Amino acid sequence: MRAVIQNRFGDTEVLQYSEVEKPSIQEGEVLIKVAYTSVNYADIKKRVGNKGKGNFPMMLGLDCAGVIEEVAGDSSFSKGDRVIAFPKSGSYAEYVIANEDLVYKIPDSLSFEQAAAMPTVSILSYMLLHEIGQVKATDTIVIHSAAGGVGSMLIQLAKLAQVSKIIATVGNIRKKDYCLNLGADVVYTYETFTEEVLTLTNQKGANIIFDSMAGEVTTKSMECLALYGTLVQFGNSSGKAGIFQTSDVHSSCRNVRGFSLGTTRQYDPNRLKPVAEKVIELFAKGEIQLPIAKVFPLEKVQEAHQFMEGRQYEGKILIKI
Repeated sequence: MRAVIQNRFGDTEVLQYSEVEKPSIQEGEVLIKVAYTSVNYADIKKRVGNKGKGNFPMMLGLDCAGVIEEVAGDSSFSKGDRVIAFPKSGSYAEYVIANEDLVYKIPDSLSFEQAAAMPTVSILSYMLLHEIGQVKATDTIVIHSAAGGVGSMLIQLAKLAQVSKIIATVGNIRKKDYCLNLGADVVYTYETFTEEVLTLTNQKGANIIFDSMAGEVTTKSMECLALYGTLVQFGNSSGKAGIFQTSDVHSSCRNVRGFSLGTTRQYDPNRLKPVAEKVIELFAKGEIQLPIAKVFPLEKVQEAHQFMEGRQYEGKILIKI
């Protein structure tokens, strides 16, 4: 089958378009013929070696949309079922294996392209907003990296939840209209958001801040987080650690909550199923959608990674298998 693998860490040239052996399933697994997969920032970090040791040859990719090709034994799935999934060993391939508890059926009305855009970012965003951040309609929230996949999803879900004030931050103000069209109330850059948030809230600060950047953004976020507020930390795309002092937390009754979808997939996968079913329903009804920045064929995966690393895109980057 066609696949993209890498045999060492490095820049995009380590991604090799290849012919590899089609995988075989075991009990509790399904084989999926992939239609589309998505590019996530975790793929970039894993490619360059920032996510632990590599087991080479290695395949990247967190999620996919496609059709069940084969099941093992007594399964709740059948050949031909349309699904989204989190595969076991990467998704940059024509066929992938997934554990049944990380596979979710999708309706015929949902296109594979839109379905492939949603698994990681929509399930993650729903959990961040409703379970980790526990956002209320009366809250003022800040969403960092708002023009990316998770940011795009958080804005729309917050709008659906009728959140009082949605503040988006971006690296380039040219992305302002994109965020406003999704439902953000105001858009600021990373350089000015601290002062802007404080001014907008009469110096009280935001109730919830969603931070996937870390580094200086985390420090600046603590400067405009309200009393009893929550910083939701779920990534470090800046490549630097976010730093704050314990006195930034206890004396102001604020808290920091962390979350990782990857950790939850590994240790508590059943927690994801009701969330997946909810967001699939929202997508199927057209209540939310993910703008597609660009679609690349599998053999152009190097270009897809370069496009993501350029940080000039809005929405999701897909790979068509």
